[in-house]
Amino acid sequence: MRFMQARTRRAAATAAALWLAAAGAQATELVYRPVNPAFGGDPMNGSMLLNNAQSQNNLKDPATTQANAGLSQRTPLQQFSDTLQRSILSRLASSAAGGLFSSTGQVIPGAVETSEFRITVTDIGGGNLQITTVDKVTGQSTTFEVSQ
Repeated sequence: MRFMQARTRRAAATAAALWLAAAGAQATELVYRPVNPAFGGDPMNGSMLLNNAQSQNNLKDPATTQANAGLSQRTPLQQFSDTLQRSILSRLASSAAGGLFSSTGQVIPGAVETSEFRITVTDIGGGNLQITTVDKVTGQSTTFEVSQ
């Protein structure tokens, strides 16, 4: 009988301990918080995710590696010459476009000619302008419209 009482006390004590442990644990809602900013996550995670993806990317674009190989073979003098040519062409384009704008920044209908191009600005009504650029050497032309 004593054996039964001790066993019953142990079972009661175990049951009480389990009940107290269960009473202390409370369930809460599970809330999904996305990490990727494309799916509503914190925008600050974007660069970290991109860097992780790029570091795991083992594939190389053959066109990119060939293009980079061509750049690395250029001497500093050739690179400087290319940069100088781009700078001069940029200034020439700005100079040519300067004749197309008023002091307030509005495009003025008219024509501007360089040694190789003819740029014509035509007012087509409704506050829209048509800009046509013609290559004098080949005769090819490009046309686009802008609104003022």
